[in-house]
Amino acid sequence: MLKVEAIHTFYGLSHILFGVSLDVSAGEIVCLLGRNGAGKSTIIKSVMGLVPPREGKVLYKGTDIIGKKPYLIARMGIGYVPDDRRVFADLTVGENLEISERRSDVPNAWTMERVYEFFPPLKHIDSRKAGFLSGGEQQMLTIARALMTNPDFLLLDEPTEGLAPLIVNMLEEQIMALNATGLTVLLAEQNQKSTLRVSNRGYIIDNGVIRYHASIEELRENEEIRRKYLLV
Repeated sequence: MLKVEAIHTFYGLSHILFGVSLDVSAGEIVCLLGRNGAGKSTIIKSVMGLVPPREGKVLYKGTDIIGKKPYLIARMGIGYVPDDRRVFADLTVGENLEISERRSDVPNAWTMERVYEFFPPLKHIDSRKAGFLSGGEQQMLTIARALMTNPDFLLLDEPTEGLAPLIVNMLEEQIMALNATGLTVLLAEQNQKSTLRVSNRGYIIDNGVIRYHASIEELRENEEIRRKYLLV
């Protein structure tokens, strides 16, 4: 579904990603693991078109999307959950969802009703302004807002950052439940224990380079990789 081929991404003159390649098949949850500043979020932003790579290819369902505007990439079926959430603080929960809604004739399309069924706490705070929500509520809203675009593929950038352990566990369950509906996920995360619990495969990135790629079982069992790159 997604194939990243040897991308080089820069912030101004700073070279951040060095020939990064990865792939995500339909129905998978694939994670990006690495220390803070390793390049995980830059990969997510490169795919979403927020920081377009200067070299390489990003193929989504066979189409190279490098150079396309983020809103056009979203229309192609990629949902994006940013690490800083970016809720519209002065709008209510319901209004945040309404402005993101994309009509779809596909079965089980994401509507307000379906989103509230999936995230029951949001229904109870529908009229509350997003700026007054807790961190966990804002994260639910951010994911729900992405779902309202009816994506096939979801990019999650540090979804558990700053959340209490109980909320993290709930979020893990929601990510796996979304995957069970057929949604494919690429997840960048600092919380390695959480990420390893929900993912099928993982890529370890360090200093802008993919150092290792394996199934979650192989990552757990490789003592050298665990000692060098993982905290679990």
